[in-house]
Amino acid sequence: MASMETALEHIIQQVRATEAPLPTADLLALIRQHNQGVHDVDQHLSKNKLLAAYLRHQAENSPQWQTWNQDTATQQAVLQTLQAKPRRTASGIASITVITKPWPCSSSCIYCPNDVRMPKSYLSNEPACQRAERNYFDPYLQVMARLRSLMRMGHVTQKIEVIVLGGTWSDYPEGYQLWFMTRVFQALNDAADGIDVGPAALQAMEELRARYAAAGLLQDPDQIAQAVAPVQSRINKGNLFYSQAFPLLYESPDSPWPKLAAWQTATMEDLEHQQRINETAAHRVVGLVVETRPDRITPQNLTMLRRMGCTKVQIGIQSLNPVVLKANCRNISPDQIARAFALLRLFGFKSHTHFMVNLLASNPDSDRADFARFVTDPAFLPDEIKLYPCFLIAGTELEIVHSRGGWRAYDEQTLTALLADDVLATPPFTRISRMIRDFSADDIVEGCKKTNLRQMVEAEVAHRSAQRNQPVQEIRFREIVGESADPATLRLTDYAYRTTVSTEHFLQWVTPEDRIAGFLRLSLPDWGALRAALSPKDVEQLPISPGQAMIREVHVYGKVARLHAADQNAQHLGLGRQLVERACQITREAGCTELNVISSVGTRGYYQKLGFSLRPDGLYQVHDL
Repeated sequence: MASMETALEHIIQQVRATEAPLPTADLLALIRQHNQGVHDVDQHLSKNKLLAAYLRHQAENSPQWQTWNQDTATQQAVLQTLQAKPRRTASGIASITVITKPWPCSSSCIYCPNDVRMPKSYLSNEPACQRAERNYFDPYLQVMARLRSLMRMGHVTQKIEVIVLGGTWSDYPEGYQLWFMTRVFQALNDAADGIDVGPAALQAMEELRARYAAAGLLQDPDQIAQAVAPVQSRINKGNLFYSQAFPLLYESPDSPWPKLAAWQTATMEDLEHQQRINETAAHRVVGLVVETRPDRITPQNLTMLRRMGCTKVQIGIQSLNPVVLKANCRNISPDQIARAFALLRLFGFKSHTHFMVNLLASNPDSDRADFARFVTDPAFLPDEIKLYPCFLIAGTELEIVHSRGGWRAYDEQTLTALLADDVLATPPFTRISRMIRDFSADDIVEGCKKTNLRQMVEAEVAHRSAQRNQPVQEIRFREIVGESADPATLRLTDYAYRTTVSTEHFLQWVTPEDRIAGFLRLSLPDWGALRAALSPKDVEQLPISPGQAMIREVHVYGKVARLHAADQNAQHLGLGRQLVERACQITREAGCTELNVISSVGTRGYYQKLGFSLRPDGLYQVHDL
């Protein structure tokens, strides 16, 4: 379409004139102008069509592309103008969430959803769950589908954080775990770099879909809903538990799932083969996250997670209050939670925790006290938190309690004020990543349905911060998002704090306004303290020994840049290298002789350049100091 090229040429000229991305309003005005008088809707311009055409011209190095004669700065500004949902990769990586197949949970929390179409605790209307169901819960298909979507929106996808959700990862059979991870890596290895994943990957997707269809597995949401309706109705009426319903649908002779399980298995050798390929692949895994419960955090499970390439663990804490835990049938004790934190830290993992307010038997004052303990008690001190309110979901035991007047949702003002106070209580080494789950408003019987809850809370935070003259320390509030950093104004600070098993150093590059351009988490184990906090058996199975320290995370902010590209984003100013050098210095001064790093498969090459090498056990990279 001639008008497509005309529109792109106009955008390039305007970008050159301003030396910056076009404001959204200007771009939309341009699109409306080009669409005037065009009666065929299929011929209308849109942001997505313009982006796809621009990327196609670039990939093909077309004559039109050559006549545009753009320098690197112009190309970046044009991409920023056309890119959809820029925040998706503004923190420095592109995230892909995949969901494991439906599976029961050995816990029975009264607020937890019981959608039998999903793994326990998830709902079929959640966006990631909808994608999973459309793709037969297959990891290869899910990764490819999400990767294609990000590429079409103009995002750079060379650095990928893979987030594996689905309840309790460690409850799945080991063969399935290995198969799932193998296929995640294989999808990223198979995908081409460009405006799409490539013909070979597309062909592999088609063949895989045909295999699932031939096995009799449904993917149409309406058909699936109809198939499970009788069982789901019994669950919703309280006549059947999820764990009792699961074998009826997924283990019966008529179900295709047992047949699929026969080939949804792999070995560690299969996984390690794909990991080696990914070290230099076009789409590298720079972070790998799984989800589990505190009582499933054991040295054996953590060792297996490291072999799989995992770097971060999501764990459902919800509360530290024993009364609240008991009332909600959360069969986990604060002591178990404390042990999980100690082991995660000593194994080098970053902790990404779930914490809830408005649970049964809580109130705003007890919620404030509970959260304050969570972020100040040396036994906990999480790295990252999903902090969100309890919702009333149909078919849960909480619905019965609610019908008897035993639970009520906080009103909007109370909830907003509570979460704002929690944000202000959060220390500088902790990031609050989310404040509301992706539940559909239709699924929420009672509770906050505002999808912009975070924005509401941040407005209240700004008000209370100014009123109290109390600066916000929480990471997400301070991080640089999609901005360039002036290295001349940055300073490196060291926030040290004690846990029950270590001394932690949170090294951060900050601007004069205390915005974060990058940070590093360094852990120095205290062997006297950890022997007092853990059992002798736990200590015996730790992956470190006296004289060793651990880098648990290095993150530099700035819009994702292509690997090896040179620009002025924070990621390409050498900030990460300087953080590692400072960590080495602190480690030496503490009397340690070796520094480990919990590197992802896709970042091994980066750390090799900084003097690290893979340990013989393959769990970490180590620098001999």
